[in-house]
Amino acid sequence: MTDFMGKDGFQWFVGVVEDRQDPKFLGRVRVRCLGYHTTNLTQLPTEDLPWAHPMNPITSATISGVGQTPLGAVEGTWVMGFFQDGAEAQMPIIMGTLPGVPNYLSADNINPENNKQTIGFLDPNGNFPKYKETDVNRLAVNDADNPHSTLTIRKADRDLKVGVANVDATDIVDDPLLADDGGNWDEPETPYAATYPKNHVYETEGGHIREFDDSIGAERIHERHTSGTGYEIGPDGTKITRVKKDNYSLISADEYVHIQGQERHTTDGGLRVKVNNRSVFGNHYNIEVGANANCTVEVTSGDINLVSQQGDVNIKAGKNFNLDVAGNMNVRVQQNAIEEVTGKKDELVIGNNKKTGKRIDLN
Repeated sequence: MTDFMGKDGFQWFVGVVEDRQDPKFLGRVRVRCLGYHTTNLTQLPTEDLPWAHPMNPITSATISGVGQTPLGAVEGTWVMGFFQDGAEAQMPIIMGTLPGVPNYLSADNINPENNKQTIGFLDPNGNFPKYKETDVNRLAVNDADNPHSTLTIRKADRDLKVGVANVDATDIVDDPLLADDGGNWDEPETPYAATYPKNHVYETEGGHIREFDDSIGAERIHERHTSGTGYEIGPDGTKITRVKKDNYSLISADEYVHIQGQERHTTDGGLRVKVNNRSVFGNHYNIEVGANANCTVEVTSGDINLVSQQGDVNIKAGKNFNLDVAGNMNVRVQQNAIEEVTGKKDELVIGNNKKTGKRIDLN
C-alpha cells in the first residue's frame, strides 16, 4: 500500500449500507459507495463489498465491551466516510450517517421470484426505508398529519375513572362515623408537545424509544419498551409509569418511601402482605395514624377476621369503646373472664337474662 490515511490526504465516500451481519462481530457493515461501486448486483454482489469499520466517538472506549456498541446503522442507511488505504478503496471507515427524504422504498424493488433486491444502493431485505418522508423521527418533527404510532397509542391507552376507597356513614352510639367519598381519578394525558428541533429522540428498529424533549414549556423525559411499558416525566415533574404486564421490585436492604401528599391505592385483584418472613424477633408490623384522622376498615360484603395464633389480642381505647352488632354477639372464653368496671354499669336486656354456673356470687 503506497497511499494511506494521513500521508496523501483523504479519499472520501458516500454510500449505502447493504449488509451488517459481520462474522467477526466488530460492528462492521458492507457499504456500496457512490462513484466506486456499480448499482448492478450481478456485476458486484453485496457479499463482494468490502467491510467498513464504524468510527465511535471519543466518549466511547470501544474496547473489551466498554463504551457504546457500534451497532446503529441498518441496511439502507446512507453513510459518509473515508478510505483508510486511499485510492485502493478497500478499507473504508464510516464517520457518520446521513438522513434524508427517500424518493422510493426498498420494498418496491424486491423481486417476488427470489425475494431479493433488484438493484444496489438499497436495503437488500426491503425493510428500510419505511416511508417517503424525512428520516428524522416523527416524535422530533411532531407532524400532526403523520403522528408517531406510539404517541397515538399513548393518547388512547389511558386509565380512566379509577375508583378510590369509600367509607359509608355509620352511627355508632353517640360517636357517628361520617361518610368519606373517595371518588375516582384519571390518568393524565401525555404532555407531549414537541417543537422541532428541541426533541432529541432515539428509536431502535425493534420499537424501543427514548426521548429527551427540551421544547420550551413542554420539557419531558420519556422511555418506552416496544410492548408499551415505560414512563414519562412531564414539564412540572409529574411522572407517569405504565407496566404492561407483571412488575417485580427486589431490594436487598431497606426501603424508605416518603409521600408528602395523599396516596390513593386501588387494586382490582386481591392484596397479600407478609411481614417477618424469616421469623426474626423485632420485625413488627406497625401502623400509626396521626392526630385528627381516623383509621377505618370497611368491607362491602364479607367478613373481617382478626386472628392471633399464638399471642394476645390487645385493644385499648383512649376514649369510648363502641360496639354495634346487628345480629348475634357470641363470646367464648375457654378459661377465666375478668370484667372490671370503675364506674357504674348499666345492663339493659329486652328478652330473657339467663346466668348459669356452679356458683353465682351476688355479693
